[in-house]
Amino acid sequence: MQSNVTHGIKKSAQVLPSAEKKHAKYRWLKIWGPGLIVMLADTDAGCLITAAQSGTQWGYTMLLPQLLLIPILYMAQEMTVRLGIVTRKGHGELIRENFGTGWAWLSAGTLAVSAIGALLTEFVGVAGVGELFGISKWITVPLATFLLVGIAFSGSYRRVERIGVALGLAELAFIIAVIMIRPNIAQMAQGLVTIPWRHSSYIYLVAANVGAVIMPWMIFYQQGAVVDKKLSTNAIPQERRDTLVGTFITQGIMLIFVIAFAATVGNTTNPKSLNTVGDLAGALTPFIGGTAANLLIGASILGGALVAALVVALAGTWGITEVLNWKHSLNEPLSRKNSGFYAMYTLAHVIGAILVLANFDLVNIAIAVEVMNALLLPIVLGFLLALEAKVLPKEYRMHGCYKWIVTFLCLLVMAFGVYMVGPTVGIW
Repeated sequence: MQSNVTHGIKKSAQVLPSAEKKHAKYRWLKIWGPGLIVMLADTDAGCLITAAQSGTQWGYTMLLPQLLLIPILYMAQEMTVRLGIVTRKGHGELIRENFGTGWAWLSAGTLAVSAIGALLTEFVGVAGVGELFGISKWITVPLATFLLVGIAFSGSYRRVERIGVALGLAELAFIIAVIMIRPNIAQMAQGLVTIPWRHSSYIYLVAANVGAVIMPWMIFYQQGAVVDKKLSTNAIPQERRDTLVGTFITQGIMLIFVIAFAATVGNTTNPKSLNTVGDLAGALTPFIGGTAANLLIGASILGGALVAALVVALAGTWGITEVLNWKHSLNEPLSRKNSGFYAMYTLAHVIGAILVLANFDLVNIAIAVEVMNALLLPIVLGFLLALEAKVLPKEYRMHGCYKWIVTFLCLLVMAFGVYMVGPTVGIW
C-alpha cells in the first residue's frame, strides 16, 4: 500500500512540477542572449573573408590557431559579464569614473572610429551578397539600414537581442557546404600538428585572425548588454555558459570556413586571392556548383553582416553615451531624454551606408580601420584587466593561476595587435 502511495507521489511530482521548478528550468532562457549575439556578430563579413583566405593560403595549418583562440576569447568576454552585472555600469562609464574623462574620451573616440569602419565592412558585405543575385547596392544597403535602425526602435532590449540572434544563426547554413565538400580527415589531422611558424606571411595571417576574432567593440557591447538586461549576480553562472556556448559557435563557424576553403581552393595550384563576397562564391563554384555557392555564402555573409552591424552600432553608441553620461537604454521608447542615444545609433548606420554607396576609397579606409583596431586592442584589454582588478569586490575578481593565465593571454593578444600594424602599413 505504502509503495503505491509513494509511487503515486513520485508520479504526481513528475506530472505536476511546482512553479519554482518550472521557473528554474526555463530561467536560462531569460538570461542567455548577450553572449550568443556578440559572438555571432564576431563572425562578420570581414572575419569570414579572413578565415577563407587563411584556409586558401595555408590550408589546414590554420585550424590550430582557431582552436587556441577559444579560451582567449571566452576569458576576455567573461570579464565583461562580471563587470557589467556586479557594477551595473557600462565599460565607458567605468573608465570615466575610475580613470578620468580624458581616458574615457580616448577609448570612446577610438571605439567610434572602429565602429564606423566595422559598419563599412558589414554594408560592403550586404552589398556583395545582393550583387551575387543581381540586386543593386542602391537597394540592399538602404533596406539593410532601414531594418537595422527599425530593430533598435522597438523599445525592448530582449526583442533586439532575439532578432539579432535569429539573423546571426543564418551563418550556420555554411555547414551544408562542408558536408557537400567532404574534406579529407587525414589531411585535417596532419594540419593540426603542422605549424609553419618560420614564414612571416603565416604569422601575419595568425595575427589577422586574432584581430578578426577579438574585437574591441565586443567588450563594450556585452558589458552594456548585461546592464540593459538588468541581470543580477545570481545570473553570472548562466551568463558564463551563454558566453561559452557563443564562443564555441563563433569559432566553429570560423573553423568551417577554414576547412571548406582549405579542402577546395587551398588544394589547387596558384589559388586566387579572396577579398570580396563574389570571390568567395566564385572560388567554391567549381566544387559545389554556382547556385549552392551563392546561396550558402550569401546566407552566411548576410547573417553575419546584419547581426554585426546591429551589435557594432550599439557598442559604439553605448560607449560614447556612457562617457557623455546620457540616457542609453534600449528598454525605453524614444523620448526627449534619450533622443541623443537613438540619434547617435541611427547616425552610425547612415554614415556607414552613405560611405559605401558613395564609393569612397574603401580599401584605404579598411586599412586605416585595421590599424586602429590593432592599436585599440591594447587600450581596451588593458582597461578591462585594470577595471576587473580595481572595481570588483574581492569575491568577484579572478584569483590564483587563472588570473595569471588570463593576464598572460591578454598580453599576448595585445602583442599580436601591435604586430599587425607594421605589415599593414608597410613598416616591416
